Formats: sequence, C-alpha cells, structure tokens
Amino acid sequence: MDADERQELLLLLRRLTVELDAVGQRFAGLHGLGRTDVRAMVAIMDAARRGDAVTAGALGRAVDLSSASVTALVDRLERAGHVRRVRDADDRRRVALEMSESAMAAGAEFFGGLNRDLLAATAGYSDEELAVVRRFLTDMTDVIVRHARAGDPAQR
Repeated sequence: MDADERQELLLLLRRLTVELDAVGQRFAGLHGLGRTDVRAMVAIMDAARRGDAVTAGALGRAVDLSSASVTALVDRLERAGHVRRVRDADDRRRVALEMSESAMAAGAEFFGGLNRDLLAATAGYSDEELAVVRRFLTDMTDVIVRHARAGDPAQR
C-alpha cells in the first residue's frame, strides 16, 4: 500500500469517527446531555463491562476534567437520573459511580439497532481479518490518546 492509499485509509477512519460522533450527538440532544456527559457515561459503562469500579477521580482522568468539574458533572448526571453514587461494600469511604437502569435502557434503545447492524457487518470478515482490524484500531486510538495527553496536536 503506497502513501496515498494509507492517507485514504486515515481519511476513512476520520469519516467513521465523525459519523459516530454525530450519532452520539443525536443521543445527547434527545436526552439533554452535553458531549462531556456522554463521554462520562461511556467511560462508566466501559469500566463496568471490564468489571472495574469508577470513582470520581478515575472518571476525571478518563474525560480529562478537574476535580471540581467532575463533581459538577456527576452531580448533574445524578440529578438527571443517569448515574448514581454507590458506596463500596469493603471500604465505605470509597464511592463508585454506576449507570442507572433507565440510562442503560435509553442507551440500549437508541444504540441497539446500530450495534446489531455493526455486528452483522463483521460477519463478512474472517477471524484473522478482524484481528488485524482490532490491532489497527487499538494502535490508532493509542496514537490519538498520546497526542491528546501531550497537548494540542495541531500545535506540532
């Protein structure tokens, strides 16, 4: 694959991210959420899928917010009924964040059809091809995260 074809691949990746962002913004608009609210909810859901508890500090790192901003974010999401604070059974000082059942249901209703269609689209690929796609997406995400954490990539 030459440099132009590689660049085309990156343009396709950008197009995918723009389209996914648009879907997320439609969900946010329907539920009165901001972009950071949605990012926070995704971070909480992803942690739950991994079996990890999310504290306010971990959420702040995940969405790149200060402690005060995370507190305001969690307060807002809790008032809206999207998340709840849950005390750790082993350490009562530790508070984890969980998605509410209603928020999970709203996400499943909105994204369920898309998820089914995306899963169906993977059926045409072999396990080996999907392993390459996984590696590619992981590598691209890692590069983007490194740039985001290093500051504004447009400044380089």
